[in-house]
Amino acid sequence: MQQNNFPKLHNATWPGIVGKGEGSEPVIAFDEMLKMTAAAEVDGVKFDGVDIGLFNPHFDVNSNDDGIKKLADKVAAHGLEIGSLVAPIWPPDGGSAMGSADDRKRFVEQVRKSCHIAKKLREIGVRPHGVVRIDSATSPEEWAKDPAGNTKLIAQTFREACDVAADYGEKLAAEGEICWGGMHSWKTMIDTLEATGRPNIGFQADMAHTLLYLMGYNAPEHRILPADFDWSDRAALQEGLKKLTAALRPWTIDFHVAQNDGTVHGTGSHDKTGRHCLANDPNGKLDIASDAGFWLRDEKGELTKAFRHICWDGCMFPNEKMTQQATWNNILAAMIKVRNQHGWHEA
Repeated sequence: MQQNNFPKLHNATWPGIVGKGEGSEPVIAFDEMLKMTAAAEVDGVKFDGVDIGLFNPHFDVNSNDDGIKKLADKVAAHGLEIGSLVAPIWPPDGGSAMGSADDRKRFVEQVRKSCHIAKKLREIGVRPHGVVRIDSATSPEEWAKDPAGNTKLIAQTFREACDVAADYGEKLAAEGEICWGGMHSWKTMIDTLEATGRPNIGFQADMAHTLLYLMGYNAPEHRILPADFDWSDRAALQEGLKKLTAALRPWTIDFHVAQNDGTVHGTGSHDKTGRHCLANDPNGKLDIASDAGFWLRDEKGELTKAFRHICWDGCMFPNEKMTQQATWNNILAAMIKVRNQHGWHEA
């Protein structure tokens, strides 16, 4: 019996695009992602909504208000709501957050367009909660050429983006991944957030990506687990997660449930980052339901209720897997277990 009805359970649509296209497998259409999400069901429980990437060919961030209304109607027709949105801040339409003045101007403009869409979806009534997701749109290698100066530039761009987002009543969430400069380790992520210093920016934690933070990929000086870590040492992994989440949880305003096998992976144009695994992958290093609790509960074990929905993020899976309905049922089952252990009920 499902007693908890919060946080709401969302699926992400962008895995149909990320790592797909030129040099990889074909993109999976937005309509197909919606269809498979809506069809998923476990013991009478279904997904509540979707988080959406605002990039072609799924959705054009330059769409007018009629286009935004059509998006809302399409999602609602499947019995789903919309949560967090991903701003397409990368070149060529966007630009590096530590790049030239023009690069940074394009970055902020893409955030503005995304926040306009986010606000319209709220006004329509299909988006009751969620954030606008960003990153630095630059590599750790570029950032490392001048760590202090580049962190200062990223923070300046993020502040400008935050000021724009505030005009629309939106919050921005920076998703920590090892492939984004100034965000590629837990310590550099905190440095960037602190330097930004705006009340409407926070951290988007992804269980797969933050596992790589523990391992110190692209920032070995910040690793928490030893280089020769024995993955059978569950107690040591839990201690590492406690340290990591104690540092980042106060910033966390959006959350991705995911699995990782402790390796890096990239396909198509996407740089190498934490390899997402299927929810039932035997090589997964996380106990999904249990380890989600490090993010969803404070250090005393109390629920934070810092966000009202959680989202499954599973990028760069083969299309052969992603087009099987069983894949999404297994993912939903994992999400339900998270909510059963760390959720709550509202009338």
